[in-house]
Amino acid sequence: MTSNSLRKKYSMSQLYRAILHGYVSFPWMVKNRKEKAVDAKLIERLMLATTEVNGCDVCSYAHTQMALKEGFSQDEINAFLSGSSTYVKEEEAIAILYAQHVADTMGNPDPTTYDRLIETYGSTKATIMKSAIMIMMMGNIAGIPLSAFLRRLKGKPYQNSTWLYEAGMLLIQPVFMIAAIPHAMLLSMLRKDSAIKTI
Repeated sequence: MTSNSLRKKYSMSQLYRAILHGYVSFPWMVKNRKEKAVDAKLIERLMLATTEVNGCDVCSYAHTQMALKEGFSQDEINAFLSGSSTYVKEEEAIAILYAQHVADTMGNPDPTTYDRLIETYGSTKATIMKSAIMIMMMGNIAGIPLSAFLRRLKGKPYQNSTWLYEAGMLLIQPVFMIAAIPHAMLLSMLRKDSAIKTI
């Protein structure tokens, strides 16, 4: 991302979809906190990798603080936020690449890439990894207009953003967050544990 441009600019429909799938994903993250099927540091690496591609300033700052608490070095955090593969572990590479691919395709990855994730890590771990990425996508899509708005307040607006885009995306978020709750509950009931795989 250049200093004067947003790397990604999502629509309102993409924001709603991200909130919906973030809600569906959340129970998997709660489950993983208890069962620890996927290491917390890998979860954080997936989130950093997703944020790097989307270019969300507020998320980068927040997850830098979280990563530091997890014991990451500043060099490792900087590497992930710059897209460097220096600290990518061989056994985690497929997962990191998948996270980058999800963000790069703006939440519309090639389904075969998720099949590869399952083949590499197994269904449960793949679902948890995808859940972490979907929650980060939700945070990024919500955070990008906030980042742009905060820069505008400082007198340094992004060239490819407008106050109307920023205000619209920020004002609609509470509405979408409420509207998506019953939608997510219905989706989870209809598809149960497989719901996340359809995202």
